[in-house]
Amino acid sequence: MLKRLSATCAVALMMALPSHAQDTTADTVVATVNGTDITLGHMIAARARLPQEYTQLPPDVLFQGILDQLIQQTAIADGVENVSKAAELTLENERRALIVGETLTGIATAALTEEALEQAYQATYAGAEPEEEYNAAHILVETEETATGLLTEIRDGADFAEMAREHSTGPSGPNGGDLGWFGKGMMVPEFEAAVVALEPGAVSEPVQTQFGWHLVKLNETRQKDAPTLEEVRGELVEQIQSAAITAAVDAATEAADVTRADVAGIDPGILNDTSLLED
Repeated sequence: MLKRLSATCAVALMMALPSHAQDTTADTVVATVNGTDITLGHMIAARARLPQEYTQLPPDVLFQGILDQLIQQTAIADGVENVSKAAELTLENERRALIVGETLTGIATAALTEEALEQAYQATYAGAEPEEEYNAAHILVETEETATGLLTEIRDGADFAEMAREHSTGPSGPNGGDLGWFGKGMMVPEFEAAVVALEPGAVSEPVQTQFGWHLVKLNETRQKDAPTLEEVRGELVEQIQSAAITAAVDAATEAADVTRADVAGIDPGILNDTSLLED
């Protein structure tokens, strides 16, 4: 990407820039190619879009490489008289997308304050009742008859975990059927209803779900308190910023004077026809 090309062009180049000169700004000219100025701002913007592997280069190598690239690109672009329709439209799209992206990033950043985080936390979690969680295990088999037979063995003293390892077709079988901790809504309704109805240590009657027939053992329950703000900070950040962006997009769209053409007669598949962009 930063490879030097052999090109002949009229270049006036400032070969040395004070690294911390007080008068150095984004408008500082670092090269002029056929009358077109390349500024330090152009270089900074180009560096910001480089793939990660290039940013690991030493600063002096990166500086010279970016400068060389911009000189080469300017020299080539200067010699192009007619830009293709595809290129013109792409430039329009990219300019629009860049402006929108920068604008929405600013809106999302401004919306994210500690006050907004606290308000979102209070609205979502304040006064929330402790949530019941369950630790359970199960044995999954294909038929009710098989499940009933295993239940008889378990009630006669067979170890539930051993029976799960030997007979369960579910992925938890090798772990003795252990499902770990889960809350309401995390299991299919029939399975959840069976778990909720059990006392710790009890094993259910055969329960049918879309996966087959289950024997469910409830190991224990616990109360899970509402999470702290820090535990859900990432979730709330996404919620706040997403809401701010959505509101901004909706407001801008509603305020815009939009006239939609009748596109009913246009085949959506025409979007694949790049020949329409040929000059």
